[in-house]
Amino acid sequence: MRVGMGYDVHRLVEGRDLVLGGVNIEYAFGLLGHSDADVLVHAIMDALLGAAALGDIGKHFPDTDERYRGISSIKLLEQVRELLADKLYVIENIDATIIAQKPKMLPYISKMRDNIAKALEIDVDRINVKATTEEGLGFTGEMKGISAQAICALNTITNYQYDDIMAERGCSSCGGCQKQ
Repeated sequence: MRVGMGYDVHRLVEGRDLVLGGVNIEYAFGLLGHSDADVLVHAIMDALLGAAALGDIGKHFPDTDERYRGISSIKLLEQVRELLADKLYVIENIDATIIAQKPKMLPYISKMRDNIAKALEIDVDRINVKATTEEGLGFTGEMKGISAQAICALNTITNYQYDDIMAERGCSSCGGCQKQ
């Protein structure tokens, strides 16, 4: 099993849509960035890429590349899914936190989870998204920006195959049994 963590932050500004988890959220401010600045999806992508030792989103989707200007981060997440599939990785789970004083995220979290699951082609029960405030402290508490953190666990197809073989032999997946 491999574990990765991701973090992203963007400044809140007027004149931009607020997009988190692929959901457009009604709010007076949006996040400034080259793409749609979806900090939640960016943190998830960095966690996944990190767990697979594939670098980070800046390596794969640089903000100097005009192909990514204004792009939906969900589309980029689909490309990350393909990178993981090429390396035979399976996503075990993702746990992510949005850090924002406002707006309240609870009404949008279910749709965020659905969007992420669809982009990654995994069951929604492998994805957890939650939100917290910083009680008025720091740049998120002062409503200057929004950040997100994510952690994930990956496994490889070969580990699943090994578990299947051991189960057929009547062994547990611990690998300690030498039963033939």
